[in-house]
Amino acid sequence: MPKSSVKKIEQDENKILNELSKNATKSINDIAKSLGFSRQKVWRIVKNLEDNKTIWGYIPVLDQEKLDRKSYILLVKRTNIPSKDTVINQIVNRELVNEVSLIGIQVTNSFFTQGTFDWIICFNAPNIRVAKNFVERFNKKYEGYVKETHLHQNIFPLVCSGITNPEIEKLKDFLKI
Repeated sequence: MPKSSVKKIEQDENKILNELSKNATKSINDIAKSLGFSRQKVWRIVKNLEDNKTIWGYIPVLDQEKLDRKSYILLVKRTNIPSKDTVINQIVNRELVNEVSLIGIQVTNSFFTQGTFDWIICFNAPNIRVAKNFVERFNKKYEGYVKETHLHQNIFPLVCSGITNPEIEKLKDFLKI
């Protein structure tokens, strides 16, 4: 396939991904109409993006305040001790995530990072007590591998999953403090 064809396919994929990132519930027909593509072309590209795991899934952006939940970020710094296979498997199999779901914790994002902290975990909990319980369980489960943890509560979401908060004007109240 000529390079220009590969480049054109990538451009079309990016256009569709941009539309989906604005609104994942947008129909194939609406995407096709807004981009000037055929419905079949959009369906084929979306299917290929799903098959090659460029698109992992589709999620709604929830207002945690309206659900009477709070959002938190856990920053984790590892020790220099190499992780055993059992610990790696616990992380990959999401054992702790499954355990804490029973106490009302919902992990929304988890990132292995390069920088001051090695792991960032974003999660929702009913309250700070439950959030701190999660941190205690985390520290206990990975004892010896965790050097430091910091828990932060999200006060106001400006952007979630690339979507601007529809109530962004409320941010002014927080910034006046």
